[in-house]
Amino acid sequence: MSTTVNSNFFDSKLLGHPSGLFVLFFTEMWERFSFYGMRVLLIQYLTAAVIHGNPKSGLGWDVQSASALYGTYVMLLYITPVFGGVIADKLLGSWKSVIIGSIIMTLGHASMAIENDITFFIGLACLILGTGFFKPNMPAILGEMYKKFPEKKDGGYTIFYMGVNAGAFFGMMLCGYFAEKFGWHWGFGLAGIFMLLGTIQFWLAKPLFGTIGDLKKEDKTVELKEEDVNHPDEKVRNPFKIIDIALIVIVSILGLMYAFNDPISRNLPDKDIFKFLDILKSDGSVFRGQYIVIIGTLLLFFFLIINRILRYGKVVKDRMLAIIILAVTLLFFFMSFEQGASSLVIVARDYIDRSLEGNALVIFNIVNALLTIVPLSIISWVLVKLALITWKKISISNIILFICFGLIWAAVLKMLHKEFTADASEITVSWFSTLNAFFIILLASTISKIWDSKYNPPVAFKYGFGLIFVSIGFLLLGIGSWGIGEGVKISMIWLILTYLLHTIGELFISPVGLSYVSKLVPARMLAFMYGIWYLAIAIAQKLAALLGGQVEVIKEEYSLSHFFLLFTAIPLVVAIIIMLLHPLLKKLLHGIK
Repeated sequence: MSTTVNSNFFDSKLLGHPSGLFVLFFTEMWERFSFYGMRVLLIQYLTAAVIHGNPKSGLGWDVQSASALYGTYVMLLYITPVFGGVIADKLLGSWKSVIIGSIIMTLGHASMAIENDITFFIGLACLILGTGFFKPNMPAILGEMYKKFPEKKDGGYTIFYMGVNAGAFFGMMLCGYFAEKFGWHWGFGLAGIFMLLGTIQFWLAKPLFGTIGDLKKEDKTVELKEEDVNHPDEKVRNPFKIIDIALIVIVSILGLMYAFNDPISRNLPDKDIFKFLDILKSDGSVFRGQYIVIIGTLLLFFFLIINRILRYGKVVKDRMLAIIILAVTLLFFFMSFEQGASSLVIVARDYIDRSLEGNALVIFNIVNALLTIVPLSIISWVLVKLALITWKKISISNIILFICFGLIWAAVLKMLHKEFTADASEITVSWFSTLNAFFIILLASTISKIWDSKYNPPVAFKYGFGLIFVSIGFLLLGIGSWGIGEGVKISMIWLILTYLLHTIGELFISPVGLSYVSKLVPARMLAFMYGIWYLAIAIAQKLAALLGGQVEVIKEEYSLSHFFLLFTAIPLVVAIIIMLLHPLLKKLLHGIK
């Protein structure tokens, strides 16, 4: 079956792109709304005190236990899409996979809104499974749309990326606000409502897409021809050997056992399956057996990867080694950057002065209103334009979108009215988390222009600069918290500046990473290397949560500023190392820029 992507597809267009792009834009926006809206609440809900009858009562976990569960959750979110992509390619097609994933995630949000211990964990499991189906297949549909229009692809992905960040921004702001002000079920429920409506509008928009996203037989000949052109000296395959398969099985089993054992054992020590490996240290403390297991598992994993890479010819071998170096660097970046979803949530809740009154409150309310109303108005205008173009084909889908935006406007106006009529207020913890998405929307196009200019730095310096920005961000928090006593809180300006610098660092690293993977390896190995890339991010997410869970321990033993200075040092050291490796990386790239 051939894909019905032809010139007629661009006859129905908006802002120079096919109207179908904006259906994907809104679908991704609602999915990211629900995902980030829930994520910003997770650590807070797990660590909130248990108070009978209080709608803002949580599970009462300590920060270490909560971070362990959060780390496992986000780790699995980056692993399941690898399998979801394979299932879509072989069995379902991208379109059905997105719908199935959306339905499962909707059930997950509904389950969490019940606020019962059992339904909460069922909800997390549904979100992990649903994301596995959804995450890899939305970009696949987008890529298929632009298959015969490569000159339009960069602009299409940029618009799509704006949908991602718009959803993240409004999700964290509104779900966080309603959860913190009215009760957790409001936040979890709001995420579920928009996930459900987003699923329905996407399903009803199918007539606009024809066979795009349907299951197709892959044309291998094009892939092989491209490979021969790019790598004429690499015609010998490298099939998996028995030892490779055995190591993959062992590493997968041990890695998953650790991922589940970590949060379970922290709350139920008698259920620790690796307890027999615990080592009693001379100071009376225990080095947990599960750390021995995961260190050993990582060593086996690196042996597996390096052993396979060394079997390739020189050009491919060198380029794949370059990817591994970049993946390790990426690991350290996300290990630091993702503190924004773990330790910095606790810092914003417990150690930042969030109280406002008088003129300060008025100024904040005006700024906050502009931050929400202006972008929401622009997106609403796009919705109206889309409806005018596509009404005959997908009228019901458009009606669902209008309902979504009606609810969004109602929620925004409710939030702003409540804040404008208050004599004093406290900024919600989740508000700070929205800053990353806001700064991305504000700065992404400006920073991306650097890559098209004569100032475009080589990859080693892109990564180095990104890490340095993250390091400076933590340094500012370290300065802001230096010497504060008990009961004294940090000015919020330090945290706002930290998010600004971290976002700039993200824009130097995150958007270009997968681009380098696609440039450096032959087409037949893309899926394998993408898997390695996402696995590096998954490991980084778990490490970020593990280290973030130490924020209160380090504060009690040393000070809060020591915690921030630790994360100042780690990315700075890695930045210096990767920039010193520039000559080596340049050699390994073999001319790829």
